[in-house]
Amino acid sequence: MAAAGISAIVVCFNEEDNIRDCLESLRWVDEIVVVDSYSTDRTVEICREYTDRIIQRPWAGYRDQKAFAHSQATKGWVFLVDADERVPAELRAEVRNALARDGARYAAFSVPRLVHYLGRWWWRGGWYPDYDIRIFRRDLATWGGTDPHEKILVRGKVRRLKNPLHHYSYRDISDHVDRINHFTTVSVKELKLDGKRWRALDNLARPAVRFLRSYLWKRGFVEGFPGFFVALTAAVYVFLKYAKLREWELGPASERARDRG
Repeated sequence: MAAAGISAIVVCFNEEDNIRDCLESLRWVDEIVVVDSYSTDRTVEICREYTDRIIQRPWAGYRDQKAFAHSQATKGWVFLVDADERVPAELRAEVRNALARDGARYAAFSVPRLVHYLGRWWWRGGWYPDYDIRIFRRDLATWGGTDPHEKILVRGKVRRLKNPLHHYSYRDISDHVDRINHFTTVSVKELKLDGKRWRALDNLARPAVRFLRSYLWKRGFVEGFPGFFVALTAAVYVFLKYAKLREWELGPASERARDRG
């Protein structure tokens, strides 16, 4: 392991079904920092079995909450892991080796994510490899982007790792649909902040392109009906995002003013 040590940071809220497996997969790091948004289930109780670095803080958005967790880490390297993710043994070994060999040469490492959903691992359909910076030098990283597409910005070189982080993204179809509704609402706020305006072409063409990308180009059709379902829900996500933008534009001026406030 790198001499500088590793802090794992986990942001969570009401994750009692996931948090134990997540933290169990992080027992090997030097420090686990949990930032909890005042969970009302057993999340914090379970976290106490793994770390005493538990900080409760009101939800401030994906970017700001993770940036705060980053600020609480004390080791030289930070490993960001979501509550519904697991670090398998192969990735753990690769991280250790990468930091020992290349820790002085790189500011961060990006990791592929492999989704488990509908009883299978999604190597096809557009969700893999989904590379994302997850391991970074604490003093060389800052946060950018807007919710829900926050991103880690680093000063220095980034290297890709091979072994994936396991992502248990949805409990079931109902959870999937609920998250689509939630994240499209958050995404509309991002579009508005960027000054985007609704266009019929976006609302009609972009969902079709997303479906074809997932189902044909990324070979989701190989997965049978689940592949069709995932491609269709990806298209629905895009359609709802732009439909909600149009809804906002057509709303009363007072509502738009309140939203800006």
